This record gives sequence, C-alpha cells and structure tokens, in this order.
Amino acid sequence: MKNILAFAGSNSSTSINQQLIEYVSSEITEHKIKILKLVNYPVPMYSEDEEREKGFPGMALGIKQEISEADALIISVNEHNGSLSAFFKNIIDWLSRIDRNFLAGKKILLMSTSPGQRGGLTALEYAKSVFPRFGGEIIESFSFPSFHANFSAEEKTIKDETLLLGLKEVLSTFAHQINN
Repeated sequence: MKNILAFAGSNSSTSINQQLIEYVSSEITEHKIKILKLVNYPVPMYSEDEEREKGFPGMALGIKQEISEADALIISVNEHNGSLSAFFKNIIDWLSRIDRNFLAGKKILLMSTSPGQRGGLTALEYAKSVFPRFGGEIIESFSFPSFHANFSAEEKTIKDETLLLGLKEVLSTFAHQINN
C-alpha cells in the first residue's frame, strides 16, 4: 500500500478541481490517500525580497513536508485565462525555492477540469511540461470537460458514461504504476 497525497491547485471554497480530487480519491481503495486543501496553507506572494528578508514561509515548508512523505501525488490543476492560477503558480514558486527537486521520485496523476469543453486542458498541458523539471514523473493525465454538465455534485458521481470509463482506466493504470 502506497501513500498518496491529493490536492487541487485552487484557492476557491467551491473549487470544482477539489471536488474532482475528492471523487477520484474515493475511487482508489488499494492505497492510503491524504487530501490537502491548499487554501488552508496561505503563503505570501513570492518575491526575492520576501525570501531574503523573512525566509521560507512555514506553510510552504508544511506543503513541502506533506509532498516529501507521499509516494505518489494526485494533482488537479485549475485554469485561469489559459494558464495555472496565480495561487497555484505561487505555491510552485515557493516549493521550487525551498527545493528545486521538490517532486523528485514522485509519480503523479495530473488532472484538470473546468466548466468549459476543454476541461482546463491548457493548464494541464502546461503542468505536464513543468512538473518534470522539479523531478516529478507524470504517470497519467486526465482532462475532465464541462464539469457541471458531467458531474453531479449532489450525488458525487460522473454522469457521462464515456468519461467515467476513461477515468477508471486512468486510475487503474496509475494505481498499477505506483506499485512498481
């Protein structure tokens, strides 16, 4: 049994990416999963001056510790104007200053969702290109389009059968790969 850390890159109290994380986490039963809400880890906007004058924020060190204790990660990135949200980019900036290879040895399931038909695909592709720079290995990725049309928040289920089957396949591959 592996330890998996799951979180969304959003600071919204009603984050659909957090809802996706919680759904996916409930579907993985053969591993231990810890879900973080990054909104509970406030960090100042990164700047060289801030780092020089005050050092690393305790909350950023806390996130780094959580990541280091995990065998694998499930991350759902949100998209703002075709990129990662400033909130999540700021978290990544701090983590990479603490340790350039903060994702070293971590196998990652990378996801995204949005209300639109592309499902946050641009942010997902950006994260896929950036995370390996910090040592992470993207095992699987999944873009979940039109969240509100395809997911029932009340029932916590995926309404679209094709999306459900695709996600189950991704989860099966991820669960198998982290055992190796």
